Amino acid sequence: MISNLVLQDTINGIKNIGRCELTIVDLEGKLVASTEGEPEVSRSDIVNFAESQADSQEIKGSMYFKVYDDYQIEYVVIVTGGEEMSMVGKLAAFQIQNLLVAYKEHFDKDNFIKNLLLDNLLLVDVYNRAMKLHITTNAKRVVYIIESEQSKDYSTLEAVKNLFSKTKNDFITAVDENSIIIIKELKEEDGQKELAEIAESITRTLAQEGNVHDTTHVAYGNAVTEIKEVSRSYKEARMALDVGKIFFSDQNIIAYSQLGIGRLIYQLPIPLCKMFIKEIFTDKSPDDFDEETLTTINKFFENSLNVSETSRQLYIHRNTLVYRLDKLQKSTGLDLRVFDDAITFKIALMVVRYMKYMETLEY
Repeated sequence: MISNLVLQDTINGIKNIGRCELTIVDLEGKLVASTEGEPEVSRSDIVNFAESQADSQEIKGSMYFKVYDDYQIEYVVIVTGGEEMSMVGKLAAFQIQNLLVAYKEHFDKDNFIKNLLLDNLLLVDVYNRAMKLHITTNAKRVVYIIESEQSKDYSTLEAVKNLFSKTKNDFITAVDENSIIIIKELKEEDGQKELAEIAESITRTLAQEGNVHDTTHVAYGNAVTEIKEVSRSYKEARMALDVGKIFFSDQNIIAYSQLGIGRLIYQLPIPLCKMFIKEIFTDKSPDDFDEETLTTINKFFENSLNVSETSRQLYIHRNTLVYRLDKLQKSTGLDLRVFDDAITFKIALMVVRYMKYMETLEY
């Protein structure tokens, strides 16, 4: 339904053109908007006019006009004063009726998009409703999710809408108060590079509005070519958002295609993770290692198991690094200089990080 503020702005603009006073009431005679404060409106006059066959009628020196929504009377517009009451009233009724149609179409589209994302529609309904709403079914699209504590702020939503206002084929909606969802239509030749550039443009726009914070993340799925597959891109973006928080917490932008092994670990049941960690470390856990050991391990992985480069970056002698790796091998049975052992250890670290993240969600 149109807000009273929008209706008030509409009749204020028409008054400036037609030099007449306008009032909008509902079918019970309740005041909705008016250019002359709070005029007295006769409820019986409204009811009698609404029940009549006339679309417009002069009553007590004022002109009354009906505004329809799907052939049902929604409002009555009352025009008072001026020589052009009839013309001004027709203009007002026509404008308000067009607003009703536009707002209803917007609501229907938003409702359709939300149900499409959440897989709440049968396949036949997806295509039928898309056709009725004039939404192309075979366009290339991708879903972006912006999540932030500030996502529910009006300024954030407006900044995103302004960024994608150039085309009517992009849709912006939300399914919760902490995220904004964008369904972006792409060019046929657009690939991963273009998808990343769009994500970067989102963060730049939010930064200019002062709405980028440490808690802000932009995630996106893979591109799809059929409207029925949009929900898949949304699920991928949602997974990218969650997995990104666990394994890529230092990145504001994360793509589903970049998740790598983190995507597999995220789908593991916790009991299986605990069993895996116990098999690798027995009664220990990577959390039990001191800060020096953890720093050494992470830097060793960053440098692709290169002993010389790792010792250089840690500002320690090569023999010191070898001593630390030997000590780690004795306590865990894993030699990080051996590729298979290094892979096992790396996965174990990621599994522990995943388990710790899931524990925070339980509280």
